[in-house]
Amino acid sequence: MFTGLVEEVGHVGRIQRIHDGLQRLEIRAAAVVEDLSLGDSINVNGACQTAVACTAATFTVESVAETLRVTTLGELKVGDPVNLERSLRPSDRMGGHIVLGHVDGVGSVRRLDHISGDTVLEVAPPKGLVKYVAGKGSVTVDGISLTVASVTADGAFTIAIIPHTLAHTNLQQVRAGDHVNLEVDILARYVERLLATGTPPAGLSLHGLRDMGY
Repeated sequence: MFTGLVEEVGHVGRIQRIHDGLQRLEIRAAAVVEDLSLGDSINVNGACQTAVACTAATFTVESVAETLRVTTLGELKVGDPVNLERSLRPSDRMGGHIVLGHVDGVGSVRRLDHISGDTVLEVAPPKGLVKYVAGKGSVTVDGISLTVASVTADGAFTIAIIPHTLAHTNLQQVRAGDHVNLEVDILARYVERLLATGTPPAGLSLHGLRDMGY
């Protein structure tokens, strides 16, 4: 489990394409490798991966064909920046929201505008994810916990990026047309499942959930 608060931006050092679609990715980092051990989970651009090798300055993960199919990890090139976060410890503060590192789909960046000191990111998600995105709700973009500012008529969403987030993630390199990994709020999925298969708690309705931002 993660919080969506990026610890540092690492850089792709080496990429190996192995048999049966397996990709071996070496990433250069500083902070996250301090206490990283073999078998530890680490969030790479929003995808939960397992460290299969570690050094004082790098760690390596292996991505199977299914991961490469549903994320942008297969699009990475040597030198690309990647958002990194170690898994949550029980004693950590929950500063973002519950992030599993299970990418739900790949979205397309429509724009990243800098207007009068404000930075606005607009992303078009896959059609199947539109219903899980709500204004003032949470969404994870490339592993970053962000708050949705608004949802457009065609299902895209906008996010106001604060300067700190822009300076400490890979969003500064994002351009229109780029692909980003998306994970919707897991609470939205559980609510949908509850309403579809069970009896909702007294007073809970679709109208009420919309009012709460789901």
